[in-house]
Amino acid sequence: MTFSSVRILSHPLSVHRVSVFPGDPRPSVETVCTLDEHGFYLQAVEVGEHTGTHWGAPAHFNAGEAAADELDGADFILPGVRIDIAHDAARDPDYAVTVRDLRDWQDRHGPLPAQAAVLLHTGWDKYWGTDDFVNADDHGTPHHPGFSPESVRWLLDHGVLGRRGALGTDAFSPDVGLDETFAVSKMLYREHRLSLEILANLGELPARDFTVVVGGFITENGSGSPASIYAIT
Repeated sequence: MTFSSVRILSHPLSVHRVSVFPGDPRPSVETVCTLDEHGFYLQAVEVGEHTGTHWGAPAHFNAGEAAADELDGADFILPGVRIDIAHDAARDPDYAVTVRDLRDWQDRHGPLPAQAAVLLHTGWDKYWGTDDFVNADDHGTPHHPGFSPESVRWLLDHGVLGRRGALGTDAFSPDVGLDETFAVSKMLYREHRLSLEILANLGELPARDFTVVVGGFITENGSGSPASIYAIT
């Protein structure tokens, strides 16, 4: 099988260039074997399930929903679309995608596919590894764009997020940073739906007609995993 394009949508995992959600553990990487001493090179990596580019499983927010090891292979390969709000996010870091934004996208690009990965390009990846990625105010509350609950309800009602599907973003979360209730995440994490977070290079993607492929750890009872995520056309 050949592809016209394979784009990497993940930031490299690094202890030097990293932004950590407030309260989450920082990653650590230690060299434990070297070529000179052991004949092979090996690092030990300690990382939270939601550090760096990662996916979240339904169990992350909702009791009784699927953990990482209860998902299906098909949950990790989805038709992809890109919603671009980078211009709006540059003006308003708390911008939330509206139903009108989704309808306007369909007017330009055609119907949104069913059971899709809806990736939100906010331009936030340019801040990765800096304080601006968290963008915390004086009270420690992060500010970043995301989806409004109304827009996610619309995606659910119209089958775009079917029994499986995903929301993706280049910021911390599909919720706006201001929402400490995580209303969007709680709506999303049902059935076999994923959240793809802290993505990179979304500005290189077309609006539609690509496939999202998600890798990572399949941890027993896991809430998610650091991930290598790809867009294939």
